[in-house]
Amino acid sequence: MSVLGDFIFFLFSNPTTWLGVVVLLLVLYLVSSSVTFQEMRKGPPGPRPLPLLGNLLQLDLSRPYKTLFQLSKKHGSVFTVYLGPKKVVVLAGYKTVKEALVSYAEEFGDREILPIFYDMNLGHGILFANGESWKEMRRFALTTLRDFGMGKRMAEHKILEECHHLIQMFEKHKGKPFNTARLVNYATSNIICNIVYGSRFEYDDPQFTNMVTRANENIRVVGSAEIQLYNMFPRLVSWVKSRQLILKNTETTVREVKDLFKSLKETLNPHVCRGLVDCFLIRKQKEEDSSVTNTRYHENNMLYTVTNLFAAGTDTTATTLRWALLLMAKYPHIQDQVQEEMDRVVGSRVVQVDDRKNLPYTDAVIHETQRLANIVPMSLPHKTSRDVTFQGYFIKAGTTVFPLLTSVLYDESEWEAPHTFNPSHFLDEEGKFTRRDAFMPFSAGRRACLGESLAKMELFLFFTSLLQRFCFTPPPGVTEDELDLTPAVGLTLGPSPHELCAVSRQ
Repeated sequence: MSVLGDFIFFLFSNPTTWLGVVVLLLVLYLVSSSVTFQEMRKGPPGPRPLPLLGNLLQLDLSRPYKTLFQLSKKHGSVFTVYLGPKKVVVLAGYKTVKEALVSYAEEFGDREILPIFYDMNLGHGILFANGESWKEMRRFALTTLRDFGMGKRMAEHKILEECHHLIQMFEKHKGKPFNTARLVNYATSNIICNIVYGSRFEYDDPQFTNMVTRANENIRVVGSAEIQLYNMFPRLVSWVKSRQLILKNTETTVREVKDLFKSLKETLNPHVCRGLVDCFLIRKQKEEDSSVTNTRYHENNMLYTVTNLFAAGTDTTATTLRWALLLMAKYPHIQDQVQEEMDRVVGSRVVQVDDRKNLPYTDAVIHETQRLANIVPMSLPHKTSRDVTFQGYFIKAGTTVFPLLTSVLYDESEWEAPHTFNPSHFLDEEGKFTRRDAFMPFSAGRRACLGESLAKMELFLFFTSLLQRFCFTPPPGVTEDELDLTPAVGLTLGPSPHELCAVSRQ
């Protein structure tokens, strides 16, 4: 008999215990109800929660962003849901999300560290940390990434080099169907590795490929229903298999990254930084030599800053690029227009970042891909740093906040055809590229993606280099209409598994 079965048998075979449990649940219900009504009078409205379970039964745990988007249409742009016993305030729509993250940046600027994210990062690094440690690590990472060319010529050279390797790997399939996910992930991972470690990896290096696989698997599993339940009831369901898999992957990655650190430390030249790790090691040594107390430059922060950059820098860019290639195969007339523009402006030479301003339609296609793909639909959870009255509602300090980015990117008051792939969203009447305020795939405010400029450069150079060389088509026997745009389940929304043909244009 299962543990749950043993527990139920114990309750019903012991009437006194069973009666006590009923009384306890009744008390909890009354307390929960009174607290709920009290908070709902002060705070944002929302659907009526059940005791202990909250609004759990109303949510699709595999795709909670969809349920929350629907609830926003009924309860407004600021509303409350209960994920189990935990109160969450959801922000919906472009104007509300921007006002909270930009105009109230300090109040909504803390990170809510859900149990699974604490398990994976222990409060260190950049993505899942708060306070002075987070500020210092973010500042260090931003400065160092810029020093290594983020958004500059130096990074452009590294990306174009990786484009060459990726094109070679695509060519090996000789126009036959293959899954683009693995190779695209290796390419984007190598950009981060080049910046962090000072060198790239070969696509058949087992240490590298295993690290990429584990990072992608963790991002996928973190979005599963099992992990959502664990985050709501961490003490009750810590045994779930998904959590054990994430912990095992994290432990292995930490061990391998430490080995990479050891190798870099043994060959470190204090006068030359090969990558971000070298810069960290040099700064760490300086603070140790100066006897700095409470230094933020310790091994745990270095370890989790690197793993944060590796996972985030690999997955989000690779996922967006995979959507772009899938959309080109599904909408060949749009692919034709991109290639016509590129042939006319660039010809056969290597694409450069400076070409972007002369490729308005191509730029619009990339932006529209980011909008429609909606790969981080709920952003990463925020937390209020202090009590705040926002749009007339009182929100207590420490309240979990979900900026619902899907409601921004699909806001019907901001986009003419929000649920359709329509590059014209980013073109004016003369066909020139136009920016849109509601384009917010990188979030906004204090927690906006720190690698935004690098990601934009990668997307442009990878996409244009691949479209210059290949036409992407469905596998033989599959029509464009049959290509599925349903996203897979995960923390980020990637395409469902599929194959494409990369047919050489030369």
